[in-house]
Amino acid sequence: YTRPFRFWDADEAARAVTLTFSGGRVNSVIGSGRGELVRLEPVLIGGIYPEHSEDRVLVRLEDVPASLTEGLVAVEDRNFYLHMGVSPKAILRALVSNIKAGATVQGGSTITQQLVKNFYLNDDRNLLRKGVEAVMAVLLELHYSKQQILEAYLNEVYLGQAGKRAIHGFGMASQHLFRQPLRELELHQIALMIGMVKGASYYDPWRNPERAKARRNLVIDLMAEQGLVTQAAAQAAKQKHLDIASQPGTSSNPYPDYLQLVKDQLAKDYRQQDLQSAGLRIFTYLDPQVQHQVQQSVTSVLASLEKGYKLPANQLQAASLVARTGTAELLAVVGGRKAGFVGFNRAVDARRQVGSTIKPAVYLAALEQHDRYTLGTLIDDAPLSIKSGGKMWEPRNYERESHGLVPLYQALGHSYNQATARLGLDIGLNRVADTLRRLGYPDDVTEVPSLLLGAVDMSPYQVTEMYHTIAAEGFYSPLRTINAVYTADNEPLKRYPFATEQRFSPEVMHLLHYAMQVVMREGTGKTAYRKVPQSVTLAGKTGTTNDQRDSWFAGFADNYVGVVWIGRDDNGKMPLTGGTGALQVWSDTMAGLNVGSAPFMKPDGVEYYWVEPDNQSLSREGCSGARYLPYIKGSEPQARGSCFQQPGREVIDWFKDLFGSDKGG
Repeated sequence: YTRPFRFWDADEAARAVTLTFSGGRVNSVIGSGRGELVRLEPVLIGGIYPEHSEDRVLVRLEDVPASLTEGLVAVEDRNFYLHMGVSPKAILRALVSNIKAGATVQGGSTITQQLVKNFYLNDDRNLLRKGVEAVMAVLLELHYSKQQILEAYLNEVYLGQAGKRAIHGFGMASQHLFRQPLRELELHQIALMIGMVKGASYYDPWRNPERAKARRNLVIDLMAEQGLVTQAAAQAAKQKHLDIASQPGTSSNPYPDYLQLVKDQLAKDYRQQDLQSAGLRIFTYLDPQVQHQVQQSVTSVLASLEKGYKLPANQLQAASLVARTGTAELLAVVGGRKAGFVGFNRAVDARRQVGSTIKPAVYLAALEQHDRYTLGTLIDDAPLSIKSGGKMWEPRNYERESHGLVPLYQALGHSYNQATARLGLDIGLNRVADTLRRLGYPDDVTEVPSLLLGAVDMSPYQVTEMYHTIAAEGFYSPLRTINAVYTADNEPLKRYPFATEQRFSPEVMHLLHYAMQVVMREGTGKTAYRKVPQSVTLAGKTGTTNDQRDSWFAGFADNYVGVVWIGRDDNGKMPLTGGTGALQVWSDTMAGLNVGSAPFMKPDGVEYYWVEPDNQSLSREGCSGARYLPYIKGSEPQARGSCFQQPGREVIDWFKDLFGSDKGG
């Protein structure tokens, strides 16, 4: 059965479904009715408590099992509905017990007083603090109903520890102890939590199981004495095991890197006190399966690289993001190799030079001038020297070889630095800087020649946003983490609609996509096909910075766009390039996501032609060295090569046209 859940548009009831599994994963979910859609309960990814190291799952009083509220009042404050915040009888009873024991062994605080202490006071035990507590409890009773006070207590009471984070409230404690929502708990589980209110550490069921069980059974007996449960039900509950999870939950936030981005967005729209106390329900675009695959790829590939290159364990760090192409929905964020680690988020906060990952922007700026540049335009890949900032800038290719005149698509596909530098200087640094801004890079760009080879600092998040614009055929959309925000009563507060802006033509982007596919089929990214099937269309670009301090890969396949960075936190050198490092994480991720093989669609304004790359003349299919290249209409070559004019070719072409060949001329 599925769990019932209150979605933003309707309540989803529990229903019977049939599940099939394959390879340890759910393969299909089939509802009981013909053709009905099944909606599964979303995964809880965390809570927003900016000022404290606390975890909670806020609950409403009407959603809490009656056995919990009744049992809690019976054990902690049986006169809760009769007093005005302070119970003289309870205080007197505690005073007598403490005098007899010669120490403080019992408290006389009501639920209201405990709530005041948790919200406003410290743990000091003296007459002055108790007096202040009593006065504040009375004031609280005057301003709020018993139901409001009880609901606040249910969400505030301390019930354990998960690492450095405190577990507050029964909603979170239910997940922490049993991995179940509160509404599904049985009597013996509810009684265990009620018993832990007296001392969550003292009655910790993992460290002190016998003590916790004795306390649980005492709570069950008290509930039976007051007629809240039958004696038979009480005896049956006492016979059961603790039924806790095999180990404590580490946190209600298994995805801290993603949640950081959610918090950053919410901080722009809401006050901190609203996020802490209003019980807002925030729906995000995180895909747990994609997130799991990205984290697994980062962890396993980094370990493999360290072993293969004989590096110290845990020397390498990484960041990786995956978004959905077209909608800019951010599906996964990994800010480090250790899953669930709350700390420095390299995906967002690390800013490193991007190296050759910037090159598609240079070639895009050129291809927009389609009267000057096409994919077949010949670029001189020869050494050059330019004076910049009082120094000589002398870019060289990675392998220290020059290649002479090369077609533009080959210069990008094989990441020739010299050809790229010449191209960028020819079109102008200002055009390249403007292209970066239009792709989505928000910061000012210093227009120096080294910009053309990636001498600009970016975060992996910023690179992802830029490459999403490329993958989305020139449509810019900010990456999105939040779908909608609703109140605890399911009233909509804010929607985050999809916003997009066309910044580049689909025709120009199609040409760039072609060149970036050359990267993957023939150039620095071709090792990706060791893991990804050859039938899948991949496009991307590797990036390596000076002295190999940063390894980048950014690319897209099917409906995913992903970016990976690998480096060292001390900015030390590595034996890795973009192809031998980051690309390996990226391709492992895409292989695990089972990306589809849909080819990129050709816009109407683009036509393909067989050409001779060496001289930019028209050729024909089957001619030696002929290449099938896309051109924006009107920019195709006019000259005809020697093979194009061979006798008899016109007859062959006439037959192809007659029978509907889709090959362009």
